[in-house]
Amino acid sequence: MVVNTLSRVGSQAYSLALRTLSEQGVPLGRTYPLRDPTRLVETVRSAVDAGHDFVVIGGGDGTVSSVVDVLAHTGVPMGLLPLGTANDFARTLDIPTDLERACHTIAQGRIVDIDLGLCGTNYYANRASVGVGAEVATAMSPVLKKRVGSLAYPVASARGFLRHRPFPARLSFPDGDHDTREYPSLLQISVANGRYFGGGQLAVPDSGIDDSTLDITVIRHGTLRELLTVARNFRSTRLLDTDQAEHIRTRRVRVETARSMPINIDGELVDHTPQEISVARNALHVAVPRNWVDGG
Repeated sequence: MVVNTLSRVGSQAYSLALRTLSEQGVPLGRTYPLRDPTRLVETVRSAVDAGHDFVVIGGGDGTVSSVVDVLAHTGVPMGLLPLGTANDFARTLDIPTDLERACHTIAQGRIVDIDLGLCGTNYYANRASVGVGAEVATAMSPVLKKRVGSLAYPVASARGFLRHRPFPARLSFPDGDHDTREYPSLLQISVANGRYFGGGQLAVPDSGIDDSTLDITVIRHGTLRELLTVARNFRSTRLLDTDQAEHIRTRRVRVETARSMPINIDGELVDHTPQEISVARNALHVAVPRNWVDGG
C-alpha cells in the first residue's frame, strides 16, 4: 500500500486504511506513507519490481495519473483509496470516497481491465487538454484546493477562462476515421479517456473508460455573446448542443497548434503540442465494486 499523505486527507487516512484493510483480510506486504510526492513513482515501481501482485494507491487524481505509467500493461491490479479533492477517476469507476467502503471495494470487489489515454509517451486516466485546461491547471494550486475543497475546480476554471487567449489548431486522424479539421480560433481541445474530469464534469453523456475510444471536445472562440454561452455551459454537456462546441469520437488524433502549447494531463502540464494522443486498450487492471458497469 502506497499512500500520498500530503493529499487532501492522506495523513488522517493512512492509519485507518491500514487497520480497515487488515480487518477485511487484505494481506498487506509493505506499506509506505509518503510525505514526499516525488518518491511516489519510484516507490510503486519498486513494489512492482519486487513481485507484489496487487498495489493499493491512496491519493487523488494527480496521484493516480502519476502511477499509471508504472502500472500500465504490467498486469498488476490497482486498488484505489480516493483521497483527493475531485476524485474523478474514482467517480468514473463508482469507487466510494468513504474510506471504509473503498477498503471494502478492494477486499470484496472485482478486477476489471480499463483503457488509458496515451499522450506521446505519457499515460493518463481522465483527460488531456490544450487551451483553457492548461490555464486551469496553472490556477489550481494546493492552497486553493485546501481552502475551498471541491469548489477549487469551478474557481480555477473561471480564472483559466479569463486568462486564456484563442489559438488556431489542426486535428488529423492517423486511422482515417475522420477528415482533417482546421480551426482558426479555439478556446480548448479536450481529449477525454474517462467519464469524468475537472471535479465531476461529464465528458459526453455516453462516455466510458472501457469503450476503446477517446472523446474529443473542441470549443471555438467567438463573439462576446458566444463566449458568454461558453462560459455559462463550460462545465456542462449542454455546451455540446451549441454551435461553439464539437464532439469527435476516435481512437487516435494528432493535435497541432501554430505555436507549441502546453498539454494538461490530469492536472499536470507534462507535454506540449504537436503531439499524438491515442487510446491504450485494456492497459490498467483496477479493483471496482462488483456492480460497476462502464458508462454509468
